[in-house]
Amino acid sequence: MQSAQQVAVVTDSTSYLPAGVAESLLVRIVPLQVGLGDRSGYEGSDVSPADVTAVLQHRGTVTTSRPTPADFVAAYRAALDSGAGSVVSIHLSGQLSGTCDSARLAAGEFPAGTVQVVDSRATAMALGFAVMAAAASARFGGDAEEVAAAATDCIDHSSSLFYVDSLEWLHRGGRIGTAAAMLGTALSVKPLMHLVDGRILPLEKVRTSSKAIARLVQLAVNAAGDSEVDVAVQHLASPDRATEIARQLKEQLPRIRDLHESEVGAVVGAHVGPGLLGVVIRRL
Repeated sequence: MQSAQQVAVVTDSTSYLPAGVAESLLVRIVPLQVGLGDRSGYEGSDVSPADVTAVLQHRGTVTTSRPTPADFVAAYRAALDSGAGSVVSIHLSGQLSGTCDSARLAAGEFPAGTVQVVDSRATAMALGFAVMAAAASARFGGDAEEVAAAATDCIDHSSSLFYVDSLEWLHRGGRIGTAAAMLGTALSVKPLMHLVDGRILPLEKVRTSSKAIARLVQLAVNAAGDSEVDVAVQHLASPDRATEIARQLKEQLPRIRDLHESEVGAVVGAHVGPGLLGVVIRRL
């Protein structure tokens, strides 16, 4: 019988898995790097969300960079040396980062078919849910194709919605694509955004933050429909607002299986800025 170790799951640090999940599901995480002025370090271990928030609030510059192919080679080799026969490597959207490109270059260092790279077309807990689905498939003996399909199916049944106080940070990082058209009115509206095929796109413009947050909750409820769902509420430097959104979703979504509430990490935080509120709905 195939062991749960036969397919190793690798992801990057923007998956923001709940505490303890990576360890319990045997997921290996390759961190992105974050630059804060004259210092840089790995997301999570060296640079925290609070570090990024402090720099952005003082109008400083934060940069992010993908892992190198060598970083991925080391992770893949460690997984294979630990007894896995293959690796499924699941990463943040290729529309937002070159992380998948680095992973694919690293995969080319191994025999064909050994490492399969999946572009999640997502980030944060939308990516996290996909990684958790893939790891569960691997634990129950799925082969590499089944593990990759579990991740893809999860993404296909997920919605990522978020509110930002300002589009400035997304604009600075070049992450908003066609949403740039909204910048002219960014001072007078509160934008709601969503992820579509890996790209950040404008969804609605609301006049006040309180109305925008109420609308975010309603859009999340609409996205859930009648399905049983897993939900993630994420924020940057807005824990009280996130807790209130989580409370409202618990009241309005009777078929929640799991609800995760957390702060996003330094990389995503650098591009969305303080005040981010996001909701990920995974339909089961």
